[in-house]
Amino acid sequence: MAMTVHVDVVSAEKSIFSGLAEFVALPGESGELGILPGHVPLITRIKPGTVRIKLSHDKEELIFVAGGLLEVQPGLVTVLADTAIRGADLDQAKAQEAKRRAEEALVNRSAEMDYARAQAELSEAIAQLSAIERLRKHGH
Repeated sequence: MAMTVHVDVVSAEKSIFSGLAEFVALPGESGELGILPGHVPLITRIKPGTVRIKLSHDKEELIFVAGGLLEVQPGLVTVLADTAIRGADLDQAKAQEAKRRAEEALVNRSAEMDYARAQAELSEAIAQLSAIERLRKHGH
């Protein structure tokens, strides 16, 4: 039997996932992070992207996060996300609309436009779209 670690993914609004996993992959500040049971304690920021939680029996849970914090302790991995959406709940049309709006805002930016916010919204929309694509490829 494979070793597992307890994983909690929570956003400001609610708990998104809580359960045992064999492996967790997520977008760390300086690249993709992979967390296996027994990983050394760690706290780091995470970027917008997909948290992949490998469950037993070749099942995988995909959760889009808009950034946040990762905390690894013995036997427990906690993802504190600014926003978290289960892969099954992602809406491609909404994500594409958000991407289009953010791109427009960047093109039409004026002195008072919040450029950093528009860039953040664009990277979040792109990360959501890539999570949707990944879901489609895995047939979930």
